Amino acid sequence: METKRVNIAEAADLLRNKEVVAFPTETVYGLGADATSDEAVAKIFAAKGRPSDNPLIVHVGAMEQLCSVVSDICDSAQKLMDAFWPGPLTIVLPKHASLSEQVTVGLPSVGVRMPSHPIALELLRTVNLPIAAPSANVSGRPSPTKAEHVAEDLDGKIAGIIAGGEAEIGLESTVIDCTVEPPVILRPGAVTRAQMEAVIGPIAMAESGKDVEATPKSPGMKYTHYAPRAPLTIVKGSEAFFRAIIAEARAKGQTVGILVTEEHAETYAADVILTCGTREDVSSVAKGLYDALRAFDRFHVDVIYSESFEATGVGEAVMNRLQKASGYRVIEEQ
Repeated sequence: METKRVNIAEAADLLRNKEVVAFPTETVYGLGADATSDEAVAKIFAAKGRPSDNPLIVHVGAMEQLCSVVSDICDSAQKLMDAFWPGPLTIVLPKHASLSEQVTVGLPSVGVRMPSHPIALELLRTVNLPIAAPSANVSGRPSPTKAEHVAEDLDGKIAGIIAGGEAEIGLESTVIDCTVEPPVILRPGAVTRAQMEAVIGPIAMAESGKDVEATPKSPGMKYTHYAPRAPLTIVKGSEAFFRAIIAEARAKGQTVGILVTEEHAETYAADVILTCGTREDVSSVAKGLYDALRAFDRFHVDVIYSESFEATGVGEAVMNRLQKASGYRVIEEQ
């Protein structure tokens, strides 16, 4: 059964009634539920098939709502909020007792952010509740940047979808842990390390590979995420090396998809060639990444090879997502 498309007022009513609703943010579409209700939060995990030890980020629409989400705001966190909220930055702080334990999966901390998307802000201010909202997709799949992506994964599994066009950024928020000193970036995103260090000084970077703590402090640290159905491998090397990798796979009879920037759309010969932005603007790569990864599923390719990017600025977030989507499969020219 097709999930109903709803407006903000209808979505707010559903959220108050412990239902789950997908809504647009500037990063990706979120799947929202009342963060104070065990019943509501359980529906997020059920709809997504999300691992029970993967914490949720809580969204607020006004600073006044923070008092029901966190128990303390340190100086560094306040400076980051002043500089980057509303926006794509999640800050991990000591949690408030009113939150459902399922949101924080037993951790003493919670990630919270105030999105800048006008629909998200109006919804949060209308419902006047803290809303837990991971990405609105089946767990492990590429995150949704369009309402149709949400429908592909969750039609019939959730109470409503607010359609709000394509997400402006296309990658999940930066997550920074301000319960430690110096603060630690748990997940890179559109708000970069350099931007935050200009506000609060030195920041550390967490390891987000395969061997992280049993219960991660942030989504996107422990599990394979963002993955298309075909195995994805990152290729690091020259154009000639990339061509050789493609040729080897096709010689084995495999249907090959490649993910490249617009500059290289006609550089390689493969069965399916999809582009995501330009190298001159890595933000455009971030915006188009998940849409391209989802598109490969429609072509039923056997393998996917992706170009790599310099891991600086927003490129760090792009490479983080590609590494997660590939399960850290990388072929590097020697």
